[in-house]
Amino acid sequence: MSEFPHLFAPLDLGFTTLKNRVLMGSMHTGLEETGDWNRVAAFYAERAMGDVGLIVTGGMAPNLEGAVLPGAAGLFDDADIKNHSIVTKRVHDAGGKIAMQILHAGRYAYSPDCVAPSAIKSPISMFTPKELDAEGIEKQISDIVTAAKRARQARYDGVEIMGSEGYFLNEFLVTRTNQRTDEWGGSYENRMRLPVEVVRRVRLAVGADFIVIYRLSLIDLVPGGSTWQEVVQLAKAVDKAGATIINSGIGWHEARIPTIATSVPRRAFAWVTKRLMNEVSIPVITSNRINMPHVAESVLAEGCADMVSMARPFLADSQFVAKAAAGNSDAIVPCIACNQACLDHTFSMKLTTCLVNPRACHETKLVYAPTKHPKNIAIVGAGPAGLSTAIIAAERGHIVALFDGASELGGQLNLAKQVPGKEEFFDLVDWYQHQVDALGITQKLGKIATADDLIDFDEVVVSTGVSPRDPQIEGQDGANVLSYIEVLRGAEVGKKVAIIGAGGIGFDVAEFLVTKHSASVDLQAWKLEWGIADPAEFRGGLSPEGPQPDKPERDVTLLQRKKQKLGKTLGKTTGWIHRAALNMKNVAMIGGVNYERISSEGLWISDGEARENPRLIAVDTVVLCAGQVPERSLADELESKGIKCHVIGGADVVAELDAKRAIDQGSRLAATL
Repeated sequence: MSEFPHLFAPLDLGFTTLKNRVLMGSMHTGLEETGDWNRVAAFYAERAMGDVGLIVTGGMAPNLEGAVLPGAAGLFDDADIKNHSIVTKRVHDAGGKIAMQILHAGRYAYSPDCVAPSAIKSPISMFTPKELDAEGIEKQISDIVTAAKRARQARYDGVEIMGSEGYFLNEFLVTRTNQRTDEWGGSYENRMRLPVEVVRRVRLAVGADFIVIYRLSLIDLVPGGSTWQEVVQLAKAVDKAGATIINSGIGWHEARIPTIATSVPRRAFAWVTKRLMNEVSIPVITSNRINMPHVAESVLAEGCADMVSMARPFLADSQFVAKAAAGNSDAIVPCIACNQACLDHTFSMKLTTCLVNPRACHETKLVYAPTKHPKNIAIVGAGPAGLSTAIIAAERGHIVALFDGASELGGQLNLAKQVPGKEEFFDLVDWYQHQVDALGITQKLGKIATADDLIDFDEVVVSTGVSPRDPQIEGQDGANVLSYIEVLRGAEVGKKVAIIGAGGIGFDVAEFLVTKHSASVDLQAWKLEWGIADPAEFRGGLSPEGPQPDKPERDVTLLQRKKQKLGKTLGKTTGWIHRAALNMKNVAMIGGVNYERISSEGLWISDGEARENPRLIAVDTVVLCAGQVPERSLADELESKGIKCHVIGGADVVAELDAKRAIDQGSRLAATL
């Protein structure tokens, strides 16, 4: 019997059956925009070979004005149909099913040609949309329907109509974005007319034997968002209009509440989907922060949904479903919801990939082929760079020995996992350990390797990481001064703290010091902290009291030398979350300062190049988070003895604790050894 009986139960849709209850949710990867359709096909086919029940593509524009960005992919003509057919054939040949998402961006479109129900600018775009007239609305409906018909011609198994996250159809539903007074505005019946009409006409156009998913916003998390009664009313109307499945959308993109970041508890919004289960006659899918099979199984077993949507977990591991079905869940590469290589890349106009799996979206470019010439490889340093190199090299057939002076694998990931909101790093470290054990990699832990230990290996990889940078502040050797490493390892810290350095580590240490109990592992505490309420009681699911975090454990001041907004270098899509979290805990943030000296009274600082306004920040403890330097002593020793080595990760280039770069570098090296 399967370990996950609900997850692997087929889902009968009448005209077709899905092999299991797993949907690979839509993600914009940028692959379609490369124009290399073999590469697009390889990405989706690999996931189909991994036995996911149904794949949904990234959003395809129905027309130019609805494109998220100028030049965004769509299904505009016969040439597009031919290109998309390459993808569907590869997926079908791999035994999978695939639906194309139709995404009209509305006022979120980053273009002067964007359109919306009303000419109200989005806070996340520089363009004010044009208000559509009746003829313009008809054009949008017609273009969406045409896109659906073309999807069928391209042999997709269905379409997903994007009606959530604050995009075009969602914008018609609420008065904050729809201030019309015609038949498309005013009453809720009028405001929901457009999405219902789109579903009705798509169904008429594609026939009865074609999957039509409607992505419906179940909780908007914006002021003036939909009430639960309105959500149910729309869901029933969409059901009646011909949708096959309703998929859950959570929060608008402009919402100031995190919905998919690593600090969001697992399955954080399954309770909302469960509310809809008895309201409609068609299957309902739940989504957001479901990243492991046991989490998905629990959601289904508790009746929260008929199916689960996971998107980024299929970047982390294309074989997620197959591994779970084979009883090998420990081998699944965990998605840590960091956003660093997926969403951050998307919003930076870069091709999407994955921090823990650099092959994602590079399946035809980064190939881990079995080696024809096995070598004895020594890897010194068991942090993310060294571990990635070791695992891939061993998978390719090399004989690998892994050295580290610490008694456990993981390097500075073992510090990161102590930070509230980064509990996912526990699973990542566990996965590394599982793979090292399963591949029979020799582990030489608790031993600082020397050049003499490495002389007989065919290849030597130095991934010894970083050391804290010496900020050279007078008084830094005092008893009241700690390094970030000492703090995260549990050193005693006073009630008033100054943190020197406001990069990612400084923010993490601040979060660690102000937090007693992590809300990321306590859903009710997390909802209270961010002001999330029941949409049946409060419109949009926002509490009228606003965020109510726990009282901070300490009085913390976070400082930096640069005269710029603190946290500017944090992740593009997550930096605001970290800043908001610390603001809620009353962390003071000061930039543009000089560190004059540290005394028993605290930290003395001044402002600017002229060193003006000298003053004391009276604190019990000063924590040094002033950057890192490469730990290259072993590499230097090897080079002095004429032993060639590869230097990777922090030992090569210091860029905060950049696990993304370290893992990518290690993976690419391992592919070539």
